Amino acid sequence: MTDAVTDAAPEGRTALAFLGLGTMGSGMAGRLAAAGHDLRVWNRSPAAVQRLVESGATSAESPAHALEADVSFSMLANDEAVEAVFTPEAIARAKGRTHVMMASISPAMSDRLTDAFAAAGGRYIATPVLGRPEIAAAGQLNILAAGDPRAIDDVMPYLEAMGKRVWRLADKPSVANAVKAAVNYDIIHALQAIGESVAMTERLGVDPALFTELLSSTLFGGVVYTGYGGIIARQDYSPPGFHIALGRKDLALAQQVAEATGVWPATMPALIEVFEKALADSELKDYDWSAIAEVSRRDL
Repeated sequence: MTDAVTDAAPEGRTALAFLGLGTMGSGMAGRLAAAGHDLRVWNRSPAAVQRLVESGATSAESPAHALEADVSFSMLANDEAVEAVFTPEAIARAKGRTHVMMASISPAMSDRLTDAFAAAGGRYIATPVLGRPEIAAAGQLNILAAGDPRAIDDVMPYLEAMGKRVWRLADKPSVANAVKAAVNYDIIHALQAIGESVAMTERLGVDPALFTELLSSTLFGGVVYTGYGGIIARQDYSPPGFHIALGRKDLALAQQVAEATGVWPATMPALIEVFEKALADSELKDYDWSAIAEVSRRDL
């Protein structure tokens, strides 16, 4: 294990680290590297690490080594990945440091991490993001932040390098994860609504590209209808910007938030059924989450 002292940032500079270099994390870490920060990176597969090293980052030997940085960030796929990476031994190395969890994880997992980092003498904040991989690479994410206000203040320059706006929501980190789940629930509704309305109008002979342009140019402006409307019209679901299995995970997170807050969404069972049908289809299961639109178009 590399000694934290020997590879610390130069005096007066903050050592940063980023764990998880998938399609989102690579772009976000790239923004920090491009801004000239002293950055070490860790990922399960080495290829993504090498790309960041070529951009000026250094390689972390392990998650524990990454968490020795003054401020570390992570972008992992789900609760299971987070639990595998953030072992008690790794978290213990974050004493006196700050960790910024940027993944869409469950509020329950966020609460456990909050307690674990506090017990280790570290600080933990949650900052899940809104945006697809190309948005992350451009530094145009919306970042949902919750946690100790002073900790958020301290990491604000790094968040601003990765996003166009930081939304400060609450002092409890898991609130940001609950809000992210609620936002994704709205996106899922939009995807399903576009799919259903395209199916109806397409069968009347209306060009789906024209119909989705009508939606986004009149009553339904915004990135969801504009971006996903075009994807659905073209059936351009591969390569996936956000895998359909991850969409199902986020729907489950929204269900957990609803149950925890005593809300019983009328549309939840129907949306779960749509995702299950899409994931059971041998073609759709590997596509972007907007491919749930095909459940209505194909009468699956």
